[in-house]
Amino acid sequence: MMGVVEKIAQKGVDGQDQPVIPLMEEIQGVVTVDGPGAKGSWIMRLPLLRIFAAPAVEEVEAAKDAGAGLGEWTPFEEQGSVLRVKKRKAAAGFYAPAVPGAPSTTRQAEILNTALIAAPTGVAGVAAGRDVLSQTAISKDPVTDYNATPRLVTSTNVLVIGDVGSGKSSYTKTVYVLRPLILRNRRAVVIDKKNEGGEGEYGETVRFHTEPADRRAGRINTPVRFALDGSGVKFNILDRAISGVNDDGMNNQLVYLNTVPALMREGKGPDEWERKALRLAYRAMLKKFEGGRTPTTADLHDLLGIIDPKEPSLSGMSPDTLELLHKSGISMRFCFNELLETYGAIFDGETSKSVQLNKLLTSFDISQLPDTGPSIPMVMGLANLWLLGTVRRDRGIRTNVIVEEAGHILGGPMAVQQRSNIKLSRGLGISNIYNIHKGATDVEPGSPGMAVIEEAQTVHIFRQTRPEAATWCVRTFGLNPDTAADIMTLKNGHHFLKTGAETSEIEIEHVRSSWEVDMTNTDGALTERPDAGFAEPDRSI
Repeated sequence: MMGVVEKIAQKGVDGQDQPVIPLMEEIQGVVTVDGPGAKGSWIMRLPLLRIFAAPAVEEVEAAKDAGAGLGEWTPFEEQGSVLRVKKRKAAAGFYAPAVPGAPSTTRQAEILNTALIAAPTGVAGVAAGRDVLSQTAISKDPVTDYNATPRLVTSTNVLVIGDVGSGKSSYTKTVYVLRPLILRNRRAVVIDKKNEGGEGEYGETVRFHTEPADRRAGRINTPVRFALDGSGVKFNILDRAISGVNDDGMNNQLVYLNTVPALMREGKGPDEWERKALRLAYRAMLKKFEGGRTPTTADLHDLLGIIDPKEPSLSGMSPDTLELLHKSGISMRFCFNELLETYGAIFDGETSKSVQLNKLLTSFDISQLPDTGPSIPMVMGLANLWLLGTVRRDRGIRTNVIVEEAGHILGGPMAVQQRSNIKLSRGLGISNIYNIHKGATDVEPGSPGMAVIEEAQTVHIFRQTRPEAATWCVRTFGLNPDTAADIMTLKNGHHFLKTGAETSEIEIEHVRSSWEVDMTNTDGALTERPDAGFAEPDRSI
């Protein structure tokens, strides 16, 4: 018989296209142990490997007719997929289940690609939940991502968005407060809005995170509490911790002072004359108290409307111009007078000694302030400025700043200040985490607050039941259009994570320990346990 190599060579010489299958059958017949024309695969000729070969069709049929098994071929008699038993395939050594296909979609078929369902994140950072698709652990931390090589994000800002009751507050408290605190050189500052039994929901958590040395000395951390009835702390708008934030020592404080009239007059900010009058009074105040005590809002109030013609910037001004500046200053004085009379319990006086930055966790409790009026956004903005100044003198610690109900600050005049301080925050190791309900209604399109949202490169999207809210998330953060329907039906504790501009969103399930369930419970039963007659808490949110 002509050899295999000779047969192939002859085919090449003749230049004729011979059928491939008959040629392969001839080749297979040559390489079998028993010689040309032997039935079955060559594997069946090897004693140790023959158990992996398929039985011949004739053997299977004969065994079925006799009602008996095939001895060593027993595994092939088990119920299961339809087996491929064609003689030609079996002779070639190929044997596998022949399963008919099922209709599917591209989205469903993603799971067939193991590269797509591998762990979406690395292990660096903080445990943030479980990937729903691959069931692998997710690690996420904006500070870690910013310091990665290559850098995964260019902004440490974070946005957490979702309906009430979707699990976003529990997630924020767990992933951005409790878990990072176990890392070295980390701390958290919270602007706590939700009322929980007469105080903010972080009250018990703040007391728990008291340093052992302080506990031994009988000192327990408490929230920095604000109230209009005089039972809370005072916060001085002109605190020197704020005026020292920028190199010029006054820019941030002036930006904040210019937002006060806008908040007191329901959005009508100061015009150029009023801003000039306010700036003149501010400079006169700094000169008057240089080297002395810290000035207060009342001290600034008393200098508004007083125009000094000898002021260098007023050189050559006409009497009419000076008179108009005087009237504008009086307008600003009336505005600050209303602030002191209505909200003097908070802003009239020097900053209380109890307002200090704890080593691990500090909470600014604004839960007792009214939802309407300027008090909440003013305290939020002032706390942010005070924090920037304090952190600048105490560098080296990365700080997560959690702003609950951030719509109060991103949806109003204070957003200008937030936007201007983003770069400063990043340089000081501060990561701002903004928690809002609906971006479509909380923040105006094209506003400074919207610019802050768009800069966030870590976004957690919890359930948004309204179609327009879900569509807004898809459009704003560049999600897959099909994700809009999924956002509307997310389970409690589930959310989509989007990191950076290039990555795709992934669905995450939040998983908590028993201790974390207790500490993140927002129903006022932090000390109650399931064995005390209460239902087992849901640890998935």
